[in-house]
Amino acid sequence: MRIIRTIKEMERISYRALGEGKSIGLVPTMGALHEGHLSLIRQARRDSDLVVVSIFVNPAQFAPKEDLKIYPRTLAKDAKACKKEGVDIIFHPGVALIYPKNYKTFVTVEELSDRLCGEFRPGHFKGVATIVAKLFNIVQPAIAYFGLKDAQQSAIIKRMVEDLNMPVEVKVMPTVREASGLALSSRNAYLSEKEKKDALILSRALSFAEYLVKNGLKDARRIIKAMRQLIKKKAPARIDYISIVDADTLKPVKKISGNCLIALAVRIGKVRLIDNIYLNGDTLAARIKNLRVRRKSVPS
Repeated sequence: MRIIRTIKEMERISYRALGEGKSIGLVPTMGALHEGHLSLIRQARRDSDLVVVSIFVNPAQFAPKEDLKIYPRTLAKDAKACKKEGVDIIFHPGVALIYPKNYKTFVTVEELSDRLCGEFRPGHFKGVATIVAKLFNIVQPAIAYFGLKDAQQSAIIKRMVEDLNMPVEVKVMPTVREASGLALSSRNAYLSEKEKKDALILSRALSFAEYLVKNGLKDARRIIKAMRQLIKKKAPARIDYISIVDADTLKPVKKISGNCLIALAVRIGKVRLIDNIYLNGDTLAARIKNLRVRRKSVPS
């Protein structure tokens, strides 16, 4: 495994691999790797001839008062984990190379970037789309891997790829959770043991919402209200948002139907956490209907 720190060297390796007919899989990260990242790397290893993991703490996606300065940077530990998983290249460029003096060009995916987390983190997804576009140009992957926990990010990257005709397949992999249900995140390292227990309210609220839907409740407003009540009752937390949206457009829905995303952002102490689940309202409705039919057909 090699650690590449310059754009020119990364480009040289990529174009040589492509010239040899090899496929490249890219896992974009900001480091502080956990099992969620490793699950993406393992899929890339199965799919690709050359696996590249980028590690770059992207200043363009942090607001002035966010945690850029203290964001965990654990390159030695990350490199050890990558080597164990069979990664070929870690691409770890410096900020001055990615954003040189007088840098002026950014990528904005309109509408999708302004909803959910975008409402609370202005400019965040402009920074995300920009760095991912640059990584695609430098690394030239056939497939890029993202986690479902960052559902809005994945939707934005997919839209960017489609709109700009980028020859990249975006593969979104399932959220990896601790045994307790807490979604893995590099920011979980900021949580105390008590706060980790409090943070379980995110996954519990989502499970409660799924339970309500499976039992026939389709009114988004009532589901959101029930989730809010549960969170406020069970944990010392501050809710940024709870939203039920169309999975593709991220527009709010009034009724669970088709593919929906239930997403929330909650602050536990000083740490802002996100989580989500996908629901197919039509499929759930069919399951409920079929279950009722089967029950009626059982002889008394």
